[in-house]
Amino acid sequence: MKAFIIDNYKSKDGERIGQMPVPKPQADEVLVEVHAAGINLLDSKIRNGEFKLILPYKTPFVLGHDVAGVVTRVGARVQQFKVGDEVYARPADHHIGTFAEFIAVKQADVALKPKELSMEEAASIPLVGLTAWQALVENGNLKKGQKVFIQAGSGGVGTFAIQLAKHLGATVATTTSAGNMELVKGLGADVVIDYKNDDFEKVLHGYDMVLNSQDGKTLEKSLRVLKPGGKLISISGPPDPDFAKEIGAPWFVKLIMRLLSSGVRKKAKRLNVGFSFLFMRANGDQLKEITALINSGIIKPVMDKVFPFESIREAITYVESGRAKGKVVVKMK
Repeated sequence: MKAFIIDNYKSKDGERIGQMPVPKPQADEVLVEVHAAGINLLDSKIRNGEFKLILPYKTPFVLGHDVAGVVTRVGARVQQFKVGDEVYARPADHHIGTFAEFIAVKQADVALKPKELSMEEAASIPLVGLTAWQALVENGNLKKGQKVFIQAGSGGVGTFAIQLAKHLGATVATTTSAGNMELVKGLGADVVIDYKNDDFEKVLHGYDMVLNSQDGKTLEKSLRVLKPGGKLISISGPPDPDFAKEIGAPWFVKLIMRLLSSGVRKKAKRLNVGFSFLFMRANGDQLKEITALINSGIIKPVMDKVFPFESIREAITYVESGRAKGKVVVKMK
């Protein structure tokens, strides 16, 4: 099968479109013919070796974390899906590889594709949808009447998280550029701050929660917009000791993560607010909850561009630029 293969980390010459064997599904897996695959900043970071400490992929490997397609084979123990089902998924870590014509995915990570969405729209959802769900619902326990600050509102996670937070009944603040203000207001943002001209720390006070996706300086400022007892959940780091424990990291990785996050954890404690790092994980049951919200029209995908598979390098570069409004997808079929 045709696939986008990483032969060497951190090298432009270490990636290629080439041939790989079609995977054989295990007893608890489905083989999906890939119609479309979403591109995420995570793909770029893994390709560049930034997550080798957490996710040490052995080269050569196929990149890609979002998929929409059709089930072509099912493993012996698969009961939830059948051949011909239109599905979407974020495959589990160490089982990625959606930038290919086929991928085997554990049935526990898969959900039926939302009925009204195209394959390209469906492929834009899993990683950002699960990230927002795990931050706001599972970890943040966001409630009606609370206030949440979602950074980078016009990005992939931001466009989804704003809609989800509004559905949960929260007041939503976000940052974006002047050109994207109408977009995020249309998604439901109540307070929109032009990050180039205004300082969110001077505007926002007494917030219950922050979804941080920016750099360390922004993270520190974000701690100060929270009320006592508020929570900051960061998807951009630094990883903390709880995360190291969750992934069963070796002792030296646990030590590194403790040191990396010690400064922000101390500042959070001093301000009487919570800090946690979230590295989203595959979860088919949560994806089914997201499907229900999409099918009922509560959440809509926000798409920027669809690239042909042959232009995948260009698509990844575009995502790296930070200019995308919503999600970027490659079309396989």
